[in-house]
Amino acid sequence: MAALAASFYKDRAKIRHGFCSFFMLSPYNFLHSTFLLSPIANLRIKNLPLRCNQVGEFETQVKSFKTMADIHGIDQELLNKIVYDALVWSSLHGLVVGDKSVKRSGTIPGVGLVHSPIALLPGSFPETHWKQACELVSIFNELVDRVSLDGKFLQESLSRTKKADDFTSRLLDIHSKMLQMDKKEEIRLGLHRSDYMLDEKTKLLLQVELNTISSSFAGLSQIVSKLHSDLLDQYGEVLGLDSRMIPENNSGNQSAEVLAKAWTEYNNPSAVIMIVVQAEERNMYDQHWLSVHLRKRHNVKTIRKTMAEIDREGELQSDGTLLVDGQAVAVVYFRAGYTPIDYPSETEWAARLLVEQSSAVKCPSISYHLAGTKKIQQELAKPNVLERFLDNKEDIAKIRRCFAGLWSLDDKDIVRKAIEAPDLFVMKPQREGGGNNIYGDDVRKTLVRLQKEGNVEDAAYILMQRIFPSVYPTIFVRDGICHKDHAISELGIFGAYLRNKDKVIVNDQCGYLMRTKVSSSNEGGVAAGFAVLDSIYLT
Repeated sequence: MAALAASFYKDRAKIRHGFCSFFMLSPYNFLHSTFLLSPIANLRIKNLPLRCNQVGEFETQVKSFKTMADIHGIDQELLNKIVYDALVWSSLHGLVVGDKSVKRSGTIPGVGLVHSPIALLPGSFPETHWKQACELVSIFNELVDRVSLDGKFLQESLSRTKKADDFTSRLLDIHSKMLQMDKKEEIRLGLHRSDYMLDEKTKLLLQVELNTISSSFAGLSQIVSKLHSDLLDQYGEVLGLDSRMIPENNSGNQSAEVLAKAWTEYNNPSAVIMIVVQAEERNMYDQHWLSVHLRKRHNVKTIRKTMAEIDREGELQSDGTLLVDGQAVAVVYFRAGYTPIDYPSETEWAARLLVEQSSAVKCPSISYHLAGTKKIQQELAKPNVLERFLDNKEDIAKIRRCFAGLWSLDDKDIVRKAIEAPDLFVMKPQREGGGNNIYGDDVRKTLVRLQKEGNVEDAAYILMQRIFPSVYPTIFVRDGICHKDHAISELGIFGAYLRNKDKVIVNDQCGYLMRTKVSSSNEGGVAAGFAVLDSIYLT
């Protein structure tokens, strides 16, 4: 999973005093005055089992509600009512995750449930940039597919990284074996997510990263968008908001539909879709939403297996059919396998190789997985590299427009600049899932250490331009407690690609994910505990 990249500019006081971002020029205008005039503000809400922490005083008082939102100015009793209704709605509609404080919550469904961490109301987002992100989906889908077919490019681009990073090395070993076997993936399936931030200074939509494995929260993102729509249907008039400005989001249903189409292309009605999961998965309900859709809409059976179980129960038939626990597998959908933690022993690596050798449709295949690594993202940003994979000049220009600065650590000039001004850069290892990136003075310290040691470890990282998105007031709700704070957001657009030989069956957007976090936090994964689920309100 992706990590959020930014927090404040160096001149934080200026941002907090200005509040002139696109998030502030939002639909929440006149909130405070609306609450004062509304009869709903006079409701007496009693015995509500929640509390709302107050944010500290703004450094400057807001002078006019005509130029900014004052979500923090919502009448307290009205706020309590909205939070209460949001918690009830979340419980009734499955907007839930496993509670970390309950030991069995990651293994036994229905044990230790808690509502997913959420933003109480949707965050503003410019419609022009929303459309731009949606238009990029099909181009990135095609790009990933073409990059994945160029085995030489993947192996050569990651050759130095292989020497420095054991995890990437093991993935490349499997990929190399597939190349030696001349393994053909006739049915190619990708469920990707491209993550973006809107840079405050340049007003450019910049890509944070492209995820090609375990692009999570398709199930819950769909539900949180419906939560926000329902809240605005109920409270929109008093808040001055229109639920129709929240884009329709069917990310879970659409992802399941593409999995079903891949299952159909495999052409074995008795085969199953296997979801590869971690041994303890508190985000299991996001995955179960897809399984329920597959069963109810397409009568497709799903099974859930860890890598260790696949090794223990799996076997490969002479025709390439993958059997797991005696059941033929049509599609393998990875929600694990993206981090070294998922491979604690040789057992798990044997399972990954077994799957890759089979005729089952992989989501993703090993080549798709490698195409989504940070190093490949950096390589694609180099001059003339996109032209190796794409023919349409307009498409190339659209992609380049959203690229942030990306550099290898063998670029000595950039390394020098990063040491001098570390706050302008992020160091990224070849990892997914949040909590892995290096920020601030740690960038300088790490670069200086790598220079002194002079070994190949620097190949395990890339440098990326740090994106500074707009900071805006929001209300977080976690563990039944609401908290007013200032936030930044990251928009992820889900994309689906399905091809059988030369026939492209699906190449489209399939919903979105909005993640919002406290502006002072560097990392941003929801599952990692840094961010909350959100939706967008078009402005």
